[in-house]
Amino acid sequence: MLPSIDEIAIRRKKLGLTQKRLADMAGVSQSLIAKIESRRTDAAYTKVKTIFTALEQQETGKEFRAKEILERKVISVQKDAPVSDAVRLMMKHGYSQLPVCDGEHSVGSISEKTISNQVLAGKELSELSTIPIRDVMDEAFPQVGEDAPISLISGLLQVYPAVLVSKKGSAIGILTKADLLKMLLR
Repeated sequence: MLPSIDEIAIRRKKLGLTQKRLADMAGVSQSLIAKIESRRTDAAYTKVKTIFTALEQQETGKEFRAKEILERKVISVQKDAPVSDAVRLMMKHGYSQLPVCDGEHSVGSISEKTISNQVLAGKELSELSTIPIRDVMDEAFPQVGEDAPISLISGLLQVYPAVLVSKKGSAIGILTKADLLKMLLR
């Protein structure tokens, strides 16, 4: 059970955090923090939980941040490229998923699972290899700031195969479950 919502502002102030800093740590917007603290919104349980997790981590001072474990080289594929380009990149780099971009902006994702499901659904391999990725891609990976706590990222990785790490609107890295495992070696 979560503590009372009223504790967010109390604990944040006790730690000397601004709403913006807490928002960055929790991977949410500053306006959401303000709305929660003023009781102007009924935020989703998962959002409130990540805020409390960020507060707890700040209080104990033990948590890793995205910037400490991210993979800085983001291999992506353009939405208009054929599916065969995504397969080549995944095989070349040993990845099972890639962000799909329109220019430099992430607009979707593609994975081995997505492609396999197309084959299992009866698509001919010769046809599938030439289809533009935009026609088969999944939703974009979620994006977090570089100061996002690992607790937030691990929660996202339970739902998504990867998380993009952004700074000033541009992807500066990517995190997968494999990156979380690397923390065991530290």
